Amino acid sequence: MAPQDITEAALAGLRRELTGDAYTPGDAGYDDARAIFNGMIDRRPAVIAQCETGPDVARAVRFGRDNDLEIAVRGGGHSVAGMAVTEGGIVVDLRRIHTVVVDPQSRAARIGGGATMSHLDRATQPHALATTGGRASTTGVGGFTLGGGSGWLERKWGLACDNLIAVELVTADGDTVHASADENQELFWALHGGGGNFGVATAITLQLHALPAMSMVMLLFRPEAGPEVVRAYRDFIESAPDEVGGGCLYLTGPPEPFVPEHMVGKLVLAVLVTYAGWEEEARDVSEPMLGLGHEAEVIAELPYAELQCMLDDPPLMRNYWSAEFMAGFPDEAVDVYCSRAADMPVPTGTQHVLFPMGGAVARGPADYPVPWREAPWAVHPFGVWESPDDDERAKQWVRDVRADVEPWSLSATYLNFIGQEGQERVVAAYGEDNYKRLAAVKAEYDPENVFRLNHNIKPASPNGA
Repeated sequence: MAPQDITEAALAGLRRELTGDAYTPGDAGYDDARAIFNGMIDRRPAVIAQCETGPDVARAVRFGRDNDLEIAVRGGGHSVAGMAVTEGGIVVDLRRIHTVVVDPQSRAARIGGGATMSHLDRATQPHALATTGGRASTTGVGGFTLGGGSGWLERKWGLACDNLIAVELVTADGDTVHASADENQELFWALHGGGGNFGVATAITLQLHALPAMSMVMLLFRPEAGPEVVRAYRDFIESAPDEVGGGCLYLTGPPEPFVPEHMVGKLVLAVLVTYAGWEEEARDVSEPMLGLGHEAEVIAELPYAELQCMLDDPPLMRNYWSAEFMAGFPDEAVDVYCSRAADMPVPTGTQHVLFPMGGAVARGPADYPVPWREAPWAVHPFGVWESPDDDERAKQWVRDVRADVEPWSLSATYLNFIGQEGQERVVAAYGEDNYKRLAAVKAEYDPENVFRLNHNIKPASPNGA
């Protein structure tokens, strides 16, 4: 159905039934409502339903079905691949559903489907509680968690989905179902990595953990020191306690007080050690990294919610991301990783990132459809830039990084880290057996593939029919 075929009566009915608002082209606020994090994406939906309640979400989904509109679901975060907005369809926008209710006694939080990490972390901070979150405060909790959820605290507490207690979900029929270890168990399994394929998560409940202190060590090096420093970091992580997270990242030196003038606007190598504990302990544990000739440092104890803001990227920049999860990271892979920094787009917001995995991630439940958890390392080329003139070189750089490290990579990758890279990549991310099982769950809850603007799992019976 073309947008002009939606009757005025139907739109009036939707507006009357919603607690929130519905925008159509030409309405004041429509352009702001359709803009998403990735400035390369410019689509014009027929309707944007800004929902305020779970019933609003159900009404919006039914409206889309009744009017034969493609349905996009917008959570609180990034959707770098642009899957949160549709051309000519309806956007079910959850951003107003962002309340976080913390139960300090049970150490659990019920989180609205449109909440960001900032909403979650600032709600849990007063209770000295936290859970594994994304590496930016602007990450959406719902999509992050249901896609698996990799973050600074994962070596201590596992992936975000390992901490998932329950999900409230609006299905393709507009019904509301609940999934937990005791209710709709197969759906609950699928929501540990299967993303938004099965419905719209209007609320999730996550396990929290005591976090009395959080610390970080940031060291800046000249880029030519890369191979020595990255090898040292690799060896350091192999014996580090689970409280240690962080990564190595090449980036453009920011104009911050701690950055030497000769590094501002230039390619630099940063080593970040995050530590779930006190500053003195962070200094002690980071000792192997402190004698390598860094040119600047920040060592501090700070609230976890503030650490989460440290690498935030501004909205409306142009973004293109990918990732490879590594079976190993030998010296040859280190050299290849470091050499690719030389043609990274600088100065831009682009980052060339190496994350450690392991710890509680590797020890987590093997049954969930996140086989990439076994990887000890992840390489994440993270293209962020401003000018359309840089589109091709920035995207090509990301592809080149992937190709360079692929000889050491697993076939599986974390889909939250990548854009649209083809259906084979989606199947490989889960593994064929997990994908078949997910496809059967999809066939039960969304047999017509209504929720297809995602890393899509196509509905199929257990035998593949």
